[in-house]
Amino acid sequence: MTKATEERGRSSANALASVVLGALGVVYGDIGTSPLYAFRVCFSSFGLEATEDHVLGVLSLILWSLIFLISIKYLLLVLRADLRGEGGVLALMTLATRGAGSSGSRVSIGMVLGLLGAGLLYGDSMLTPAVSVLSAIEGLEVAAPELGRFVVPAAIVILVVVFTMQRHGTARIGRAYGPVMLIWFLSIAALGVYWISRDSRVLVAANPIYGLRFVAEGGFASFQVLGGVFLVLTGGEALYADMGHFGRRPIRLGWFTLVLPALLLNYFGQGALVLQSASDAGHPFFEMAPAWGLYPLIVLATAATIVASQAVISGAFSITYQAGRLGYLPHFNSVHYAAERRGQVYIPLVNWMLFVATLFLVIGFRSSGRLAGAYGVAVSGAMVITSLLIFVFVRRALQWNIVVATILSGAFLTVDLLFLGANLTRFLQGGWVPIMVGVGVFVLMSTWRRGRELLRQRRRADLVNAEEFLVGLAQEPPFRAPGTAVFVSKDPTGVPATLIDNLSRNHVLHERVVLLTLVTKELPRVAQSERLEIVRLPLQVTRMIGNYGFMQTPNIPALLNEARELGEDIDLDDVTYFIDRDTLVITPAKGMAVWRKRLFRFLTLSARDPTQRFQIPADRVIEIGDQIKL
Repeated sequence: MTKATEERGRSSANALASVVLGALGVVYGDIGTSPLYAFRVCFSSFGLEATEDHVLGVLSLILWSLIFLISIKYLLLVLRADLRGEGGVLALMTLATRGAGSSGSRVSIGMVLGLLGAGLLYGDSMLTPAVSVLSAIEGLEVAAPELGRFVVPAAIVILVVVFTMQRHGTARIGRAYGPVMLIWFLSIAALGVYWISRDSRVLVAANPIYGLRFVAEGGFASFQVLGGVFLVLTGGEALYADMGHFGRRPIRLGWFTLVLPALLLNYFGQGALVLQSASDAGHPFFEMAPAWGLYPLIVLATAATIVASQAVISGAFSITYQAGRLGYLPHFNSVHYAAERRGQVYIPLVNWMLFVATLFLVIGFRSSGRLAGAYGVAVSGAMVITSLLIFVFVRRALQWNIVVATILSGAFLTVDLLFLGANLTRFLQGGWVPIMVGVGVFVLMSTWRRGRELLRQRRRADLVNAEEFLVGLAQEPPFRAPGTAVFVSKDPTGVPATLIDNLSRNHVLHERVVLLTLVTKELPRVAQSERLEIVRLPLQVTRMIGNYGFMQTPNIPALLNEARELGEDIDLDDVTYFIDRDTLVITPAKGMAVWRKRLFRFLTLSARDPTQRFQIPADRVIEIGDQIKL
């Protein structure tokens, strides 16, 4: 092997290690902090006595749940469902519904599932900061019981800091995510090893018989405990959602080499502590630490939960941005700190709505144990939806045999439904929260989508044919003013109403006219070579179509500059932009319920100004309003 080859190999290994380190912070922050509360909840929240049989049964269920649902389902199967490298429920929804026909039942079912899944992920984004931060600060109760009254106030202060710093972007603090989580995983693994060495009886829990016996002999009480066991899986959806940022290989490598071993060692260590000390499993995670290490562990746990919270909040921004680009939500005001990088989109409205919701959860529930039921419903519901969508994906995209696809997907779905059912037994204790959020987000997304369809139908009915317009223009040519006019149109075929209105009112047309339509493809990114389509029409009129992926940000001036480089005679300093500003008039006409029409009108008012969204110079924009009956 030559020296150059060795250096390339070393460089490649270093690059891979750097990506894996980054994935530790973003991808595994949520699931990595589950040891703070998951094992404890299995006993404290369900009145389960910490006997040897119960401890071994719970540990067995934890081990095989992590292997079956995370290692096999997500790491080996779901990560194969990538949309040009991107993952997440919206990407999976697109893959599962692609090519089924716009009127096919599978499209509507897939869309409903995808939107519900996205709604549940918003619930997860509210619950993760609340549960994680509370569980870390609850270590104070172990260090000094009299400090217990400060848990909620301290959690509120930390959450204020977490949500406030979102507006500064996460790139700078993001560089610290990986090292913090690396120290966290090594620390919890070391604690686990210590306690396992003191009582190795827990190792027999690797035998699945202990878990099966626990479920079979415990009846409904054991079924309820599954809701606590499921908490070890929270964050599983993040493995898939963050695939576009890190790729399959680093995510898998980080999981199998560090995260999974560290989690299992810690859970088994907590079990050994409970068996050895005959503890009531009050706070086994913090009780694992020696007296000198308790406060440092609380600090480290707090840092790890901040990382976990930061990751899911940034994920909510990303989902919102993707949903807006795909037409499921309005384009809310957003700030881009680094072009096309996940976690670098900040959406103030979403940030502060999540903050208020998280604050109410902390104040209302006051402990991580009470929030566990709500947390489990959010994540288990999302996992059920993923199992349903993955069946369609493996059948249609991977061309799996229907028997194989049914057996494997059915096995995943069965386990997911068991966990969902177990979590729903705590519906009145908080499980209603993510369901309410999920249904609410689904109503918003479906209303926005349907409202946009109705608007397109109304506009299409009034659309002027381009050929007829050009013929009339040639017969009665108006005065042509110098410069270029860009009419932003939502339809790539006809003549936009803004052009017709401007011509009829002012009786003047610019020397050059560009009919510009921006199209969002159901792909994360569109290659630069496929970005721009140009069709030259008579009378100095040009139709341009700008193609973007749902992870890309449209920039009209940049698009026009590309057209200029391709030979279009456009002076960017002499361009006037025309955009429409519709006023919606609600009518009882068919198409959508009146209350949903009002909701759609309200959402349009909260949408981002097109001038900002398309990065157009505000002093060169002319808005032309029109009334549209909805």
